Amino acid sequence: MAKNIMIQGTMSNAGKSLLCAGLCRILSQDGYRVAPFKSQNMALNSFITKDGGEMGRAQVVQAEAAGIEPDVRMNPILLKPTTDVGSQVIIAGQVQGNMRAMEYYRRKREYIPAILEAYNSLASEYDIIVIEGAGSPAEINLKQEDIVNMGLAKLVDAPVLLVGDIDRGGVFAQLYGTVALLEEDEQKRIKGTVVNKFRGDRSILEPGIRILEELCGVPVAGVIPYTHVDIDDEDSLTERFARTTERKLLDIAVIRLPRISNFTDFAPFERYANVSLRYVERVADLHSPDMILIPGTKSTIADLKWLRQSGLEAAILKAASAGTLIFGICGGYQMLGRRISDPDRVEAAETTEIQGLGLLDMDTVFLGEKVQTQVAGTFDGVTGLLSGLNGMDYTGYEIHMGCSQEKKPPLQGRSNVYGSYIHGVFDAPGVSDGILKALCAKKGLDFSALGTFDLQEYKERQYNMLADAVRGGLDMELVYRVINREV
Repeated sequence: MAKNIMIQGTMSNAGKSLLCAGLCRILSQDGYRVAPFKSQNMALNSFITKDGGEMGRAQVVQAEAAGIEPDVRMNPILLKPTTDVGSQVIIAGQVQGNMRAMEYYRRKREYIPAILEAYNSLASEYDIIVIEGAGSPAEINLKQEDIVNMGLAKLVDAPVLLVGDIDRGGVFAQLYGTVALLEEDEQKRIKGTVVNKFRGDRSILEPGIRILEELCGVPVAGVIPYTHVDIDDEDSLTERFARTTERKLLDIAVIRLPRISNFTDFAPFERYANVSLRYVERVADLHSPDMILIPGTKSTIADLKWLRQSGLEAAILKAASAGTLIFGICGGYQMLGRRISDPDRVEAAETTEIQGLGLLDMDTVFLGEKVQTQVAGTFDGVTGLLSGLNGMDYTGYEIHMGCSQEKKPPLQGRSNVYGSYIHGVFDAPGVSDGILKALCAKKGLDFSALGTFDLQEYKERQYNMLADAVRGGLDMELVYRVINREV
């Protein structure tokens, strides 16, 4: 069976996901067969595997860093929030239904067999499992039923590194306070602490590090610098949404829906030097972009009502009539149609039928069965502004409850309004280029002025940069001793 190491954090967004990705790349570089694992993930940013299973994107990123294919065993439980007090529950890649938070809390220990089955199966195939915790292990109101932090560490006998975020301030209190709130047997599992996202001269930290080591009784296993890498974020805490981006030669506005999902669909457009990609939630911030993207959402009807109430629907309709390129993905695609119906309350929304924006000739009905599949093909029959995509290959995945009443093409559109159910459709070589070329031609710009890149080479370079930063910041000799149970 594989050896393991677990990364827990003092809070959400302490940097657990990227640290695990960095460790996966380092261990892979060092010749080990390594796989990531997170027993329970709560995120709207998900992925469909080759065999049609759904999992969180954080473990997809970690698998890519390890150089292996994403597998639902790496994330046996995925919770996708549908409301403030409820989520869709996905076990081993398949939907089990919607549950209110309290119901899931009462039942979650029932899922321990599924967690252990997934973990043990991975452990039989790999040398090392890098395990990610969730939130904080010191949430004392939740510890009794914990299956993702110390509860999981006990189940799989994992040593733990505890990570704190110094960029937010108070890192010494974070780390020591977390350790102090743990039970004695849990404290013994912590083999080191890690100060993450540090900017500046490490020597200034040294007095605090020595005191922290005395208080916690374990070494500081590393100080990792604040690292500027372009790697998919796990959830809505992403810094992408907080960016104030100046408008460049081409300007793209993404509508930041309240329950936006799979925002990483649009990452390919961020990597052109002279293209701005902005997330917009107010009419005053929309301005006059060259393209408006409407993303996926876990609650299409509720977010469509928000779009209407915020005034953004009227602004989008005005932009569409003026010839602006409008593109919807998944839930955003459904919004572009004439009508959305939910007769069986699949989305658990108060409204069971709502008018869409009416920009595409289709109706959507939500059904109980969820579509989960990877797709590939060649664009054909695309008309209007994006007709240049015809003949290009596409890949991606579909993940939605609603279905159009009739089979729709991979890309449906007319004139300047388009939509697709396919997440990742912009990732395929040439597709984002093709869209930007069409926008350049419309504005009389030279496409070469935007700058281009090789997506796969770019991603590999980012993972290697992350690995270099993590390897340089961590005491890797200590990490290997932890993995080998020598401390």
